[in-house]
Amino acid sequence: MELARLIASYGGKPISAPAMREVPLEPNSMALDFAAGLMAGRFQMVIFLTGVGVQALVSACERVYPLEAFLDALRRAQIVVRGPKPAARLRELQIPIVAMAPEPNTWREVLQAIDSAKLPLAGTKVAVQEYGVSNGELLAALRERGAQITQVPVYQWALPEDTAPLREGLALLVRGEIEVVLFTTGVQVMHLFNFVAQEQGQPNNARSADLLRQALRSAVVASIGPSTTEALEQYGLRADLQASRPKMGFLVKEAAELSPGILQRKRSSQPGP
Repeated sequence: MELARLIASYGGKPISAPAMREVPLEPNSMALDFAAGLMAGRFQMVIFLTGVGVQALVSACERVYPLEAFLDALRRAQIVVRGPKPAARLRELQIPIVAMAPEPNTWREVLQAIDSAKLPLAGTKVAVQEYGVSNGELLAALRERGAQITQVPVYQWALPEDTAPLREGLALLVRGEIEVVLFTTGVQVMHLFNFVAQEQGQPNNARSADLLRQALRSAVVASIGPSTTEALEQYGLRADLQASRPKMGFLVKEAAELSPGILQRKRSSQPGP
């Protein structure tokens, strides 16, 4: 696991507690409906939000339609991407990109990229490739500008099949044996609290969520970027540090450099026994 290797390279002891996995939607009638509409010329713009989504969409569509016909239809549309991962996959497929969101690659930068490229939205039929959960802010902003939106989900998020590492990691966190917690996506935050709430044998789910918040507030909470920071805030938590660039390398490096001082300040501010 890349994140664990990075942590170890800075002298940390990684404790892997996966909170999510990608599950392709099977069968995906919405993806196939999108492909049929795209090849019929019914979409002027397609927004890709993830590299995994590009691959999943292509894989779903090529089972039913000729691959080159689908790719040619993509080449005729205005392609907007959220960041480098979907851009790289599309370039491999020789699909031109008219706009790419800059870092930190949130929905706000997607709109900024569309504006910078002077792409009209009023009356434009736009397909948005989704990644596990809908981005309500992006969809609302596009609709406010007059775009006609079609959502194209290609995979969903689920808990890992084996939740034992997550359960063990939570137990260590609650006991105060974990000093730094790294979040690389907001979905991890949501799944963490959902997992705690759904765990069997919990006498009081609300109390369990409060214990989780208390444990996280006693550690250093590090976020990879603005979207993840916003997700933490939705659950009543504040990121102690946010990576200067939304990449794992920056997240781990800056956590290694800043966490000791943050942890010392947090512990000195806590009331004594």
